[in-house]
Amino acid sequence: MGVSRQQAVENRHAIVAAAEKLFRERGVDAVGLAELMKAAGFTQGGFYNHFKSKDALVAAVVEKAMEEGGETYGSIIENARSANANPVRQRIEWYLSPEHRANIEAGCPLSGFVGDARRLGDVAHGTYAAGLAVNLQDFAKVIEETEGVSEGSRGKAITLFSQMVGTLLLSRAVADVDPALADEILDEGRQHLLTIVDAEPAIQSRGRSRRR
Repeated sequence: MGVSRQQAVENRHAIVAAAEKLFRERGVDAVGLAELMKAAGFTQGGFYNHFKSKDALVAAVVEKAMEEGGETYGSIIENARSANANPVRQRIEWYLSPEHRANIEAGCPLSGFVGDARRLGDVAHGTYAAGLAVNLQDFAKVIEETEGVSEGSRGKAITLFSQMVGTLLLSRAVADVDPALADEILDEGRQHLLTIVDAEPAIQSRGRSRRR
């Protein structure tokens, strides 16, 4: 008896989910199809019923990860606004938290796949780049709305996010072998960025007062 269309869709989703977990944990190149399909609960021979190639699977994984990452980011911003909190501050606190550091399987895909990005196939690489561009655009808009100024918001978004990713990756890199150093990196990076965010509105306010 053949597989129903609904079951085929569910099987494909299971393969993508298993692949994302393994790719994030070990890197795309380190995961073979046999291991991947076994993790998803299928035999290797069934892979090509769902994907033309491993590159096609990687593209599906990156697309799913970027969509879910965007949803998570949107939720953080909306929750901050609902609580009358600074959304830029809230994002930094979430991003550079021990919980996010430990969530390699489902954390921010931009940091999760950054080590693989330049080696991905054209479609997946393009999806990653597009996801990064949207992320920075949205972050700049939030900064602009929060601080009430548009000048320099994109540059600030790029600077803050680059430092966030770098801090997270360095902390993750040593978390298993030197937890104290990992925590120090995370804490210092977070506090430094929060200090910048907290100081910026005051600086801008003084600047506007002088121009009047």
